[in-house]
Amino acid sequence: MRLDLSSQIVLDRVPQRYYRPENEFELSALTRLEKVPTQIYESSVEASAHIAKEIADRIKGKQSKGEPFVLALPGGHSPLTIYEELIRFHKEGLSFKNVVIFNIYEFYPLIPQSNSNLRLLKETFINHVDIDPKNVYSPDGSVPKEEILNYCKAYEQKITEVGGIDYLLLGLGRAGNIGINIAGSSTSSHTRLILLDQQSRKEAVNTFGSLDLVPPSAVTMGIATIMKAKEIALIAWGEDKAKCVKDVVEGVISDAVPASCLQAHPNANVIIDLNAAYELTRINRPWLVTNCDWTSKLTRRAIVWLCFKVNKPILKLTNKDYQDNGLEELLALYGSAYNVNIKIFNDLQHTITGWPGGKPNADDTNRPERAKPYPKEVIVFSPHPDDDVISMGGTFKRLVDQKHNVHVAYQTSGNIAVGDEEVIRYVSLLEDVRKKYDVSNEALKQKYAEILQYLMHDKKEGDVDTPDILFLKGHIRRQEATTACRYVGVEDKNIKFLDLPFYETGRVKKNPISEADVIIVKKYLESVKPHQVFVAGDLADPHGTHKVCLDAILAAVDELKNEGAAWLKECRFWMYRGAWAEWEIDHIEMAVPISPEELRKKRNSILKHQSQMESAPFLGNDERLFWQRSEDRNRATAELYRQLGMASYEAIEAFVEYHPL
Repeated sequence: MRLDLSSQIVLDRVPQRYYRPENEFELSALTRLEKVPTQIYESSVEASAHIAKEIADRIKGKQSKGEPFVLALPGGHSPLTIYEELIRFHKEGLSFKNVVIFNIYEFYPLIPQSNSNLRLLKETFINHVDIDPKNVYSPDGSVPKEEILNYCKAYEQKITEVGGIDYLLLGLGRAGNIGINIAGSSTSSHTRLILLDQQSRKEAVNTFGSLDLVPPSAVTMGIATIMKAKEIALIAWGEDKAKCVKDVVEGVISDAVPASCLQAHPNANVIIDLNAAYELTRINRPWLVTNCDWTSKLTRRAIVWLCFKVNKPILKLTNKDYQDNGLEELLALYGSAYNVNIKIFNDLQHTITGWPGGKPNADDTNRPERAKPYPKEVIVFSPHPDDDVISMGGTFKRLVDQKHNVHVAYQTSGNIAVGDEEVIRYVSLLEDVRKKYDVSNEALKQKYAEILQYLMHDKKEGDVDTPDILFLKGHIRRQEATTACRYVGVEDKNIKFLDLPFYETGRVKKNPISEADVIIVKKYLESVKPHQVFVAGDLADPHGTHKVCLDAILAAVDELKNEGAAWLKECRFWMYRGAWAEWEIDHIEMAVPISPEELRKKRNSILKHQSQMESAPFLGNDERLFWQRSEDRNRATAELYRQLGMASYEAIEAFVEYHPL
């Protein structure tokens, strides 16, 4: 069973020779704008295996000499797949007894039993190998404030005493920080106490569970400390790191992007997956560094780039515009700017349709979807209970209004995204109802009292909700999703809650995808036998819920294909994006215009999810509410089409077709 098929989506877009060139000459040409050696892998799993093997080889090399190997490790979730691979090596015989660990940073101040960077390191790596606990060093989040300066100096001295750091593994923050060295950090800085900026606090939510629980500061190795390491590996996975990777690798050294200092290190490497590499010139604009294989999509990307560079719509581009901006190859291929312009204009025009399920009794030659069969059996998969309306609410309503038989499958309960105050409010209401209509029911009275006592008085930081509370939180979201579906027009019998097992941990950290998740999705697909399926195609977070949900669907489809499911031949799969980003316009294959009235209805359907408004625990790194993000994104897509010379719409939802491998 193939459980990581979403990584193949990017492979369809990027020829291998751009990230894995055949020889040094081609590599030199492709990377001439890159200022630090950068290795690109097809997936974070493949990249992690490479790094883990590299670390294992260094450990063995030191063991053969009877020397310790000093390893500095970061926090966060990016290194987790590396740790898993190192644990596998240990089970196969690799000893870590000669390894000395330094934690790169720790949050401050920490209370006893609090979540912490060191705790995460222990749970995900250190406790699973034979490292001597005496060889694990970490900043202490409980040191008295008056002693912190001397403590930091002692931490630096300890690094010196063990002979310096042999290998330093770094994660990359979204703002370009390494460790907790935020923008403005001096290149001469050493281990110190630093106040967290807002971005760093938001990134720490995955460790602490909510923004309110994140400590205000951290003790971190400074940039000078990091730069003394003999070898450095900077890792980044996912599309949300792509812009930052470009700044680090191709930008100038600047204290605004602390990780850019690695350009000056003699033995630093940047190791990324294809998603994180997407903004690098050789991946995103290869015509600037090499000859290209001009596919239709690459041509479209180049023309869109050219339009915004010279500030013209497609049909106004001239031969000179192409010649002045490195696109002479297209002139040679098509004969003139006019020929290229017309082709790309028509390609983009044909992506626009008001009939996302196909227009019945119409010529569908140049339409994204087939006219027949009509009506279609349609499934909308939603990773969380509100992703359907946030990401494609306009298209969702259009499909229902155009009389297709629309089914909705909510893949996870979304229970941990409900705040405690929501449960307190609902349980208090239920207790009032009990007093009015069932006053003698002592069992319910006791149960409600237990829940309120726990949430209002007993629950402490890091505590996992009880099964009863998780049940209530999950069903609050169920009823919100059901209400939104009814508003859109979906029948109750077509609403399905899959409750995939990987999600049900009660914590932010989820279990890995398993065959059990895939089997549930597979059975559901077989029960509906759809003609059209919509799935969340987010690739921003390789360890996030959206990607795991996508992998479960793609694995199920892969299994069905191998079994020869006949209905699959007539089924098309469309990927939508979540609340944070839209598909690049060169990849959009279906663009569904939304009128002002339809946009208001979409907002109303999102607002049915009341628990996900201002009080929701996981609003992410964006201050806007979900309906605001969604509308801004849809309007931006419509504006992009307008600037390229298309018709002007209020908003557009965009989709990319997935072709089962």
